Amino acid sequence: MAELEQHEGEQNLDKKVEETRQRFKTEYLQDSAEKYDSRDVDRLQKDDALVEGYLTWRIYVVDDALKMIDESFQWRKEFGVNDLNESIIPRWMFETGAVYLHGYDKEGNKLFWFKVKLHVKDTKTILDKKKYVAFWLERYAKKEPGMPLTVVFDMAESGLSNIDMDFVRYIINCFKVYYPKFLSKMIIVDMPWIMNAAWKIVKSWLGPEAISKLKFASKSEIQSYIGLEYLPPHMGGMDPFKYSYPPLPDDDFQTPIGDNGPIVSEDETESKEGEMESKDNLESSFNSEVAVKPKKVNFLEDSLRSEDNDKGETSSRTKGARKPLTTFKGILLDVSPAEELSFGSGETEKRSLIILSNVTKNQVAFKVRTTAPEKYRVKPSSSSCEAGASVDIVVSLHGGSQASPQDRFLVMAAEMDNAGSQELAQFWKEVPKTKIMEHRLRCHVLESAKPTVSPLNNSLMETGTSGQQEFNTTLMRMMACNSRLEQKLNTCVWVQKVLVALVLVLVVLNLQCLYLLGTS
Repeated sequence: MAELEQHEGEQNLDKKVEETRQRFKTEYLQDSAEKYDSRDVDRLQKDDALVEGYLTWRIYVVDDALKMIDESFQWRKEFGVNDLNESIIPRWMFETGAVYLHGYDKEGNKLFWFKVKLHVKDTKTILDKKKYVAFWLERYAKKEPGMPLTVVFDMAESGLSNIDMDFVRYIINCFKVYYPKFLSKMIIVDMPWIMNAAWKIVKSWLGPEAISKLKFASKSEIQSYIGLEYLPPHMGGMDPFKYSYPPLPDDDFQTPIGDNGPIVSEDETESKEGEMESKDNLESSFNSEVAVKPKKVNFLEDSLRSEDNDKGETSSRTKGARKPLTTFKGILLDVSPAEELSFGSGETEKRSLIILSNVTKNQVAFKVRTTAPEKYRVKPSSSSCEAGASVDIVVSLHGGSQASPQDRFLVMAAEMDNAGSQELAQFWKEVPKTKIMEHRLRCHVLESAKPTVSPLNNSLMETGTSGQQEFNTTLMRMMACNSRLEQKLNTCVWVQKVLVALVLVLVVLNLQCLYLLGTS
């Protein structure tokens, strides 16, 4: 019965997607096509996920979704979103570090940081600042389609001079209208009490569909949303990350560690070049692109072995690995699974399989990178795939490592026009970035099976339940006490405001008296 309802729901959604497209053509495109960028219109007609995003955000009301699409597409053309790049945005904006992507929350959502103290209201630069935010959002949307963001407003050391309500409203609209379903949470950290009134206005802008996503947190409370490894020291975290530009600090992917330990540095590689070429199990190592910090990261190429050996090795290597059930259709490679690799704590849940299928007529080079290279072993992490062939890649947890929703994998691929005369190391050094296909996979953590509960365990659980009830009672008392304190604080603030108003009235009256005395 549940499966039938789900099927009917999917059919209904498909009908609404088609209705949205047809009505957009007839009601919005017919007389005013110049209002939109043709690339956005084309994407609307082809990308089901885009239309579903607007429909879901507007609770499947087609009329509301169409209005949202119209407003969003007009904004995209006005700001030239499809053509935004680093050269268009003033360099000083990147250098300030006021806005950037880095790290993940506990649910695995990317963090979008706003350092409020670094923002100063300035009408001359507001347009560039808005484009700067659009640049980051569009960049992320292309890299992680369909993946939500957690926005963090770091209010430390900020004051009224840093609050630009027009800019804040623009950011709200970005998630409310321009990028539907993008917002996971919006966390306001360490907000000074003097800004309470301003953020009450912000709440009214969010609307009912997003108001539940707004969270206010102190330095201690923020740790319930973001782990210590991604929190800066001033929030009580242990993240050593320090913003610098260039490069853009949003690529956390690194090369997986090899089975025999960390990959050697470039200097060691060059000094042992002759020795490496003589070994059958190595091709070469070469620099990866710089990630968060300018540092050297080398790739270890897998050996080119005979076809028979490959088949035997692949069979034993993939045994016990979780098989993918979905597929992403890429321009160079089909990638299975389409979105996520699944891992659990059981021995049979520590390995997952990535299948790459070459859909071109040429050989395609590929490499796999991860945000947690110390946790995973990827084999092969770099090689090539013949035209029409497939390659099985086994990703396994190393030692006692545990998978996390924050972990990500990046599959990179590029077509090799002259495969016979090219080594992979040299090829990756020379291939233009524009010709590299990228596809990201997130990590899904499987829930462990619940063990059978014995009578002893039952008594322990009952004891735990009793303790939990006592804890809940104490917590409720503390919350009630906190509520009373908050009410008293609000009363004090109100009295303070009244006193300030009275002082201002007295000052005005004194000035008037002085003026009357002077004229007389």
